[in-house]
Amino acid sequence: MKEIRHRKIIHIDMDAFFASVEQRDNPELKGKPVAVGGSSQRGVVAAASYEARKYGVRSAMPSVVALRKCPSLIFVKPRFDQYAKVSRQIREIFFEYTDLVEPLSLDEAYLDVTVNKKSLNSGTLIAEEIRKRIRTETNLTASAGVSINKFVAKVASDVNKPNGIKVITPEEVVPFLESLAIEKFHGIGKVTAKKMRNMNIKTGADLKKLTELQLLQYFGKVGRFYYKLVRGEDNRPVEPNRQRKSIGVERTFTQDLNGLTEMISKLENIADELKRRMDKGKNYGRTVSLKIRYSDFSLATRSKTSQREITKKEEIMSICKELLKDNIETGQEVRLLGIYISNLQKEISFIPGKQLEFEFQYLE
Repeated sequence: MKEIRHRKIIHIDMDAFFASVEQRDNPELKGKPVAVGGSSQRGVVAAASYEARKYGVRSAMPSVVALRKCPSLIFVKPRFDQYAKVSRQIREIFFEYTDLVEPLSLDEAYLDVTVNKKSLNSGTLIAEEIRKRIRTETNLTASAGVSINKFVAKVASDVNKPNGIKVITPEEVVPFLESLAIEKFHGIGKVTAKKMRNMNIKTGADLKKLTELQLLQYFGKVGRFYYKLVRGEDNRPVEPNRQRKSIGVERTFTQDLNGLTEMISKLENIADELKRRMDKGKNYGRTVSLKIRYSDFSLATRSKTSQREITKKEEIMSICKELLKDNIETGQEVRLLGIYISNLQKEISFIPGKQLEFEFQYLE
């Protein structure tokens, strides 16, 4: 009988990356609750230290809420150039072991070390070496998950955070997933998890009891994805040339917008920047998506697809106005607007070793 050869996949996730860089570079912040972001009424937390997380402070949380939870919270302005510099340093360590590195953001990546430059047979040993080198060379800590595919490795990297490692062997994959709380499944969001809880689906074992047809009936096309995940089936390769599916621009406003005229005016500026990015890459798409975050933080995303590539700002605005009018009621206030273009003419690839473009907006 032919032996099945499993892949060796590592997911590396830096621990509270932005906040940890700030604490490293400013010793006075060590051991204190730190939030990277803006501290004003309209500010948003970009990242929180583990000391802040103990109080319930989380990324994407409004700063005023974070301060209520942790009155001693220290806000630090983001230094994205510094985070990118450190991220490149970490990425170079990865490439000493394999060229199959798929960056997900500045602070996390997948590595396929099934065949590696060090000729090491143990994915666990490689993950431990990488974590040790990151600590030695950057004075920062990283957590790692090691398993047979990307999904299980990603989930595993959260188990022993911070500064830990979790290895899920091929034999352990199914029992691990069956015992996993449904909220821990990467790809199942809060809304879906709540729906599953209401259906008495609390663990992977509960989810596994449903047939593929039942999952499709209850959750639509994504049901097939859930069916495979809970069985440990994930054949997605680690892609060093990861493709970006859309180009987008969004803005958070210092004061809530009230009224179509004001919103359309802001969309004009957003569309200008989107058009500039499309022209820069000489890349155009067929689907325009409008993102709206209301003053109560609820989110709506609406899209419309054209039969041909959209190349003009006027075309973008025409669709956005239509989508906006269909989704704004009189008196509704908006704190964020964004426009995205997808179904691109040509796919955008990230070059191996090149830092991912990262954009974050915060308010003072």
